[in-house]
Amino acid sequence: MFMHNKRLQYTVRVAEPNPKLACMLLEQFGGADGELAAAMRYFTQGLGEEDPGRKDMLLDIATEELSHLEVIGSIVAMLNKGARAQLSEAQQAEAELFAMVGQTGTSAKESILFGGGPALIDSAGVPWTAAYVDTRAEPTVDLRSNIAAESRAKIVYERLINITDDPGIKDALGFLMTREVAHQKSFEKALYSIENNFPPGKLPGIEEYANVYVNASQGEGDMQGPWNSGEQWDRIDDLEQAMPIDGSTGNASVDLPEADAQALSQMMARNASDPTQDPTTGAELGAGPGAGRIKDIAMKEL
Repeated sequence: MFMHNKRLQYTVRVAEPNPKLACMLLEQFGGADGELAAAMRYFTQGLGEEDPGRKDMLLDIATEELSHLEVIGSIVAMLNKGARAQLSEAQQAEAELFAMVGQTGTSAKESILFGGGPALIDSAGVPWTAAYVDTRAEPTVDLRSNIAAESRAKIVYERLINITDDPGIKDALGFLMTREVAHQKSFEKALYSIENNFPPGKLPGIEEYANVYVNASQGEGDMQGPWNSGEQWDRIDDLEQAMPIDGSTGNASVDLPEADAQALSQMMARNASDPTQDPTTGAELGAGPGAGRIKDIAMKEL
């Protein structure tokens, strides 16, 4: 059960309307790293969690994220108040209204369809989608995803803070940014309170491959560090000698039933290429300057 307290978790003070900034702030309202996505991610995780401590934490943070959605939505609404009133009452001339929609950085959808109100879209007008929620119902997987999500949201808030001079908005965004840090700390503690948290899941990795580092991008810029060298790693530099890593042929194969094998042979025969043929093609018949080397009667090069 939820109860709504009419007071915001953090007071919103907006100095003046700014529809362009409102559009950018929608990224944290209906965007991939926004507050609604976070709330739904943690809420679904909490409902499926069996551990009472993690369940309590996830539902606490999910509910707080809804309060953050309310803070962002309130800021967007305040920033759009002037534009919303003009779109509704049309006190400005047609050209002025058209310019207001086109020059403020807002999308036509935000202005015309949603009337400048906070909508579940991102800053480009893309509707919110449940695809942003990446819950996997495995605590060590979900907690790592949550840590990354809070990190991404923190960076988005930093960028939003950098593009506004409104002190009240900077203050509120600073609060929201800091709560991302606090949530990350909680998720880190919950992750490392699970004794065997790496690798995720139940099945262990295959030992002979777990310590291998494949230097697959070679040439200028090759570097070594603790991520690819040292006693923890068996480093592979000679790919020709070491691959396939399982010591087999590296060729894909499948054992087909006889009927399927016969059908496959017929298909291969029907679709076979003849390397002895060099037919004239449509590209050659219609070739003009810049076509490169083509075959014609004189075998000349264009």
